[in-house]
Amino acid sequence: MRQSSLVVVANRLPIDDNAPPDGVCEWRRSPGGLVGALHDILAHTPATWVGWAGGAGPAPELPDIGRLRIHAVGLSEAELADYYEGFANSTLWPLYHDAVEQPVFDRSWWEAYQQANRRFADAAAEVAEPGAAVWVQDYHLQLVPAMLRERRPDLLIGFFLHVPFPPPELFMQLPRRTELLRGMLGADLVGFQRAQGAHNLAQLARRLLGAKATDRAIELDGRTVRTGAFPVSIDVAEMQSLAARPDVVRRARQIRADLGQPRHVLLSVDRLDYTKGIEHRLTAYSELLRDGDVKAPDTVLVQVAVPSRERVGHYRLLRDRIEREVGRINGEYGRVGGPAIHYLNQRFDRAELAALYLAADVLVVTPLRDGMNLVAKEYVAARTDGDGALVLSEFAGAAVELDEAFLVNPHDLDDLKATLLAAMDASAAERSARMAAMRRQVTRHDIRAFTRAYLRSLDDSGALAASVTG
Repeated sequence: MRQSSLVVVANRLPIDDNAPPDGVCEWRRSPGGLVGALHDILAHTPATWVGWAGGAGPAPELPDIGRLRIHAVGLSEAELADYYEGFANSTLWPLYHDAVEQPVFDRSWWEAYQQANRRFADAAAEVAEPGAAVWVQDYHLQLVPAMLRERRPDLLIGFFLHVPFPPPELFMQLPRRTELLRGMLGADLVGFQRAQGAHNLAQLARRLLGAKATDRAIELDGRTVRTGAFPVSIDVAEMQSLAARPDVVRRARQIRADLGQPRHVLLSVDRLDYTKGIEHRLTAYSELLRDGDVKAPDTVLVQVAVPSRERVGHYRLLRDRIEREVGRINGEYGRVGGPAIHYLNQRFDRAELAALYLAADVLVVTPLRDGMNLVAKEYVAARTDGDGALVLSEFAGAAVELDEAFLVNPHDLDDLKATLLAAMDASAAERSARMAAMRRQVTRHDIRAFTRAYLRSLDDSGALAASVTG
């Protein structure tokens, strides 16, 4: 077994689901998300990624991706149902997103969550060199840091939560709250997207564990666990390069032509998830059409909804509701050859996404709650022409950094409608000024800056950050 000095542990491997076991693995990427964030760093760094390959059954042997070693963890059908679909995505996910959907507490799911976390911890312990750094990712694996510390106390262990970390009054609802908290605090460094996450953790550590805790450090069992905010970002250079490619520029023009050369193209790119505010957005857009504030095909909305967690019942029902609503809106307000909404429930490659970003006058990013939202940053990076407008939810982590966007409360439909109109009606000078400020922010705080900041906090010698980011 080959070992690595840097090990990333995440629920999913960053590979295409259809990659043959004896073939060449390719990066599996969707808009935003963990793989999108870490792609550029780990594609060129000697490291090992531990994760589930997709599908039920034993762990397959998979080839490396460039210099990145791939180590698969197998999950049974029952574990997928109880650990992944159950505790991770029906208990933790909704609760961590302000209980937008009611979380489900099922005692049988906890055992599967523990068992799966043990398997990931065992795999990480196996592939980590003595004294290696292990970077554990996200809510699926909150028990792994403590489990790994029991197995390998020699390791430097980081944990990063990509989703929001809830306030104490929500977290306290969890039946296994203390175990989950201790699991996270097995790390040397716990990172969040926003400072509020570290504040919430400190409050919970004091209340549940009697720990001495501040927003920057928690003392527990003779150890000091450091905490902090590290807003995740994107590979700005990659997106700018894509947006400058002649074929992508031509494709952007073709998209506008295919849409009928409307005056305004509104674009939304989301995973199909109830936290993304898609239904609220459709309602607001429908009311704008109803009231005559916008008219099809003079204005069109392109809604990309990337398939997500299709095995989970909530998500299948959400897809049905959205598709019915899109059909209703197009039936009432569309024209022959000119629908009011172009709805695409599919994945797109990076070049096509860049073309969509270039074609859009307004990107509408209105989640009800989001850890960061990298799609917003991708749009800003792609707009090297300095044009375009971003409508951004106040409840997305990106709103803290991109405060020159048209910020909106997506729960307030009147505010959402007014903000959409303001973005569409903004002058060229206003769009340019807002975009210039956002581009400065995104360029200065790209994925390399995020990785350097986190890894330097994990290893204050600076050697780890230098080995990964150069």
